Amino acid sequence: MSLVYDEYGRPFIIIRDQEQKKRLTGLDAQKSHIMAARSVAGILRTSLGPKGLDKMMVSSDGDVTVTNDGATILKKMDVNNQIAKLLVQLSTSQDDEIGDGTTGVVVLAGALLEQAESLLDRGIHPIRVADGYEMAAKIVSDHLDSISDTIKIDAAEKEPLVSVAMTTLGSKIVNKCHRQIAEIAVDAVLSVADLERKDVDFELIKLDGKTSGKMEDTQLVHGVVIDKDFSHPQMPKEVRDAKIAILTCPFEPPKPKTKNTLTVSSAADYKALQEYEREKFEEMINDCKKAGANLVICQWGFDDEANHLLLQNKLPAVRWVGGPEIELIAIATGGRIVPRFSELTAEKLGSAGHVREMVFGTSKERMLVIEECANSRAVTIFVRGGNKMVIEEAKRSIHDALCVVRNLVKDNRIVYGGGSAELSCALKLQEEADKISNVEQYALRAFGDALEAIPIALADNSGLAAIGLIADIKSQQVAQNNPRLGVDCMQNGSYDMKKHNVVETLIGKKQQIMLAAQLVKMILKIDDVVVPERNAGFI
Repeated sequence: MSLVYDEYGRPFIIIRDQEQKKRLTGLDAQKSHIMAARSVAGILRTSLGPKGLDKMMVSSDGDVTVTNDGATILKKMDVNNQIAKLLVQLSTSQDDEIGDGTTGVVVLAGALLEQAESLLDRGIHPIRVADGYEMAAKIVSDHLDSISDTIKIDAAEKEPLVSVAMTTLGSKIVNKCHRQIAEIAVDAVLSVADLERKDVDFELIKLDGKTSGKMEDTQLVHGVVIDKDFSHPQMPKEVRDAKIAILTCPFEPPKPKTKNTLTVSSAADYKALQEYEREKFEEMINDCKKAGANLVICQWGFDDEANHLLLQNKLPAVRWVGGPEIELIAIATGGRIVPRFSELTAEKLGSAGHVREMVFGTSKERMLVIEECANSRAVTIFVRGGNKMVIEEAKRSIHDALCVVRNLVKDNRIVYGGGSAELSCALKLQEEADKISNVEQYALRAFGDALEAIPIALADNSGLAAIGLIADIKSQQVAQNNPRLGVDCMQNGSYDMKKHNVVETLIGKKQQIMLAAQLVKMILKIDDVVVPERNAGFI
């Protein structure tokens, strides 16, 4: 350690790296990792299921987020531990790939590590535990395939898809208009889906929202909604059979490429300049009208004179439309984005059957709706809510439902929820463990016990006696040979999740289990870590 001075004469200490770091090895390192992961999983555990609780996160600048979405909670948390950061990335991976199950995957990973800790205490080597977990994950994946059902993906028969979307939305803030939002999500996906190729283009689905309304006012618009209005209050409020010029060039006179100074020394010079600008504006408007446009959407603004001339020439216009909205309008209307007026032709115009201004609220807020587009597959889900926080949470919920319906379009196999699939897999692992003579049998049983953490958390969060209830459901699954029996969180009087239409996608459930098993295997193999103990700084 040395004491030195900076250029301002302030003393500070330089500490050698080895003295400011602490090294953990072997079982101590693994237990440290497990403790960090269990802490994160414990935070999310109470948010699992339809009766799960929400978390409130307040950012450094005072923004409030209330949600029970696992990925969002972890992203908003200020996590410093490296193992905890791995769990954040795990939840993000589940969200990016599947869109749902972001809470369950972290809870499962925490339960797997908790079971692994007891195995390590019994002297089982971490590699044997990791190999046993890998074997168990493969058995679980195969068993899920065997207990899965298939549903028919048909635009005329939406009820099975609505059931899955309602299961996803059961624990969300939108459950007050549960079925309405689920039907909107299904209609949106089917509008943009290619059922032959089993493909869904999410670029054609836009989520937009506006405060000061009821959540029941949320609607699906078969077209594009943009938060703008016509540039002049006297322009018509709707346009039929619109031919749309989509411009990224401003309505303003051309500017010289080099720096020049223009001196206006008399009233005649000023009038000449004004006349030049007017001619240029009229030339731009004539270019639009020659191409056949009866509506102009511009990425940039234009001044009052250009706005007045557009009104005089009966050419409605919208200004200051953002880049993403411009691209979506071009996709929906089949138009081309034009960077110069000289390049504008009839072939580059977009077409829409109806463009109208939507007015709502006592404040007369306005938004522009472009409907009956040439590419009729583009849709917008217009979310309403009492405040910004509610709308953002509703958007996250609807996004989860959209992702789940998309997954069903790709793979139409389902398993039943309420922890029924996890309990069935746990019973299968106990059966398989009895057939194995080596140490891996303990890891298989531990994996099965960890799977039971999901239904136990569902029961706890619903205010039920978890241990006795899970034992009862397991015994009934064995007696009836029925893998559909799960936790009746809503207390509807039956354990059969098929009767309650509580279903999950097979692809999401398998991804959840495989991702959790892979992360736990990686964590168990880390037996040496160097962590900072303290930092040097000014005295």
